[in-house]
Amino acid sequence: MSSERLAALLDEYAELEKRLADPAIHADQGTARRVGRRYAELVPLHKAAAELEQARADLAAARELAAEDASFAAEAETIAATLPVLEERLAELLIPRDPHDAKDVIVEIKAGEGGEESALFAGDLLRMYTRYAERRGWVTEVIDAQDSDLGGVKDVSLAIKTKGAPEGGNGVWSRLKWEGGVHRVQRVPVTESQGRIHTSAAGVLVLPEAEEVDVTIDPNELRIDVFRSSGPGGQSVNTTDSAVRITHLPTGIVVSCQNEKSQLQNREQAMRILRARLLAAAQEQADAAASDARKAQVRTVDRSERIRTYNFPQNRITDHRIGFTAYNLDLVLAGELDGVLDALGEADRAARLAGDAELTRR
Repeated sequence: MSSERLAALLDEYAELEKRLADPAIHADQGTARRVGRRYAELVPLHKAAAELEQARADLAAARELAAEDASFAAEAETIAATLPVLEERLAELLIPRDPHDAKDVIVEIKAGEGGEESALFAGDLLRMYTRYAERRGWVTEVIDAQDSDLGGVKDVSLAIKTKGAPEGGNGVWSRLKWEGGVHRVQRVPVTESQGRIHTSAAGVLVLPEAEEVDVTIDPNELRIDVFRSSGPGGQSVNTTDSAVRITHLPTGIVVSCQNEKSQLQNREQAMRILRARLLAAAQEQADAAASDARKAQVRTVDRSERIRTYNFPQNRITDHRIGFTAYNLDLVLAGELDGVLDALGEADRAARLAGDAELTRR
């Protein structure tokens, strides 16, 4: 356990506590939110350190009393037995965590191989994440979507947010960062007249939502095009140039939004997605540059890699990274994702305690 790191984090906790007690900070909601999130991250560490310090003080007192009265010896032994547990908990909290854990996310789901069936499956994934967010008390917002003919989605961007500062600094990213990758489905499509099982896939990209202070974007490096919306969207569809396409020239990243009725609203939504993608790109570059030294940052899996299979005939879900299999696919698609996410979180915890940088993939 690093005493220097512990002291530095406890000092930071005390400083953040002072800042939050100052009414002036709440004049800037963005700053107040960032400070509040960081404070929430450090609350468990402060609590664990205080509990350990108290236990050590109680043990010293019990041993001192036991020297004069043997009846205190049993109490001293009981207290001593709690110390390893408290020390392990504090050591775990001192491991550098993913810096984005407290952040909200933008989930992008894209239909892949499989035509209309893939779009229907992408729609299933959208409902799964939306229902899971409802169970957690999170707020969801569809930023942009392109529907398919049979009720699926070809491409959708979904923002998921916590209400207020996340407890313990565990925001939406801390739970859903595992979801990025290729999701494969095996089932009989509604378009299949012969009853044959088909395999198709949809891609999921999970991005920590970036605030303006996280990413600096030079307006001169943007090319903004407007065009007419297509599909659902109200009276403005196909009558005004309300849809917006933004190209970030240095990186070539292109973002389009057409769900909103006004060009200004679509531009604001496109900028949200662009900031998130630029933050993710910057993080990937930093991870690559510091891969040897990085011990706790857990990357989302390679997006070209199949991470999970949803087998409808067997009601089975399999996560290939950790060998997790369960036969409750119907419940998972209804939003009961905690089982697989808990397994991924435990695998990550074990990897970080072992000093590894990321989950073992299988």
